[in-house]
Amino acid sequence: MAHGEILGWVSRHFCMLASVDGSTEMSLPKFIFGMLFALAIVISWSYFEGASLGTIVLRAVICAAIIQAGYFVLVFLMVARSAPTTADRMREAERSLGAPKAAEGEKFSARRSIR
Repeated sequence: MAHGEILGWVSRHFCMLASVDGSTEMSLPKFIFGMLFALAIVISWSYFEGASLGTIVLRAVICAAIIQAGYFVLVFLMVARSAPTTADRMREAERSLGAPKAAEGEKFSARRSIR
């Protein structure tokens, strides 16, 4: 692989958030670029408004926190909405086969009779 091919591979495959079926919906580099762009807008708006340095920093921190929270919620929703994989279905089947029945569960319960 040539140097350019390696960099292209890294930009396409590194830090990708992929859904279970393999389609990529969001990547970390795109998120970071978007976040820095939004922070640059907030900082320049605050600067041109004549805000103090403390206010500029405070606005940037609040903006970054809101963006991070939104990113977390988006990733959480992507994971929650993803279809179960074959391994998940097999794991559930094993759990249901290995689950004790009501009569068997009683003899292994922590509650014991005095008699």
